[in-house]
Amino acid sequence: MLVNDRLGKKERIPCREHHTVLELKRLIQQKTGTRADKIRLQKWHSILKDPIMISDYEVHNGMSLEMYYN
Repeated sequence: MLVNDRLGKKERIPCREHHTVLELKRLIQQKTGTRADKIRLQKWHSILKDPIMISDYEVHNGMSLEMYYN
């Protein structure tokens, strides 16, 4: 999965579709050093909520998500 923060930083995060959004945020935290509670992930205009699985948002491997900082 590709995460783009729109500030010039793109990170490829290895994850599975059965992971929750919070688990994905923790993987991003390990890779970038930004705390997971300060990360907001969006797919288009939909904000992804922490307890929901990535597959429920129809996010698949190779897709890109937008990352914002709270």
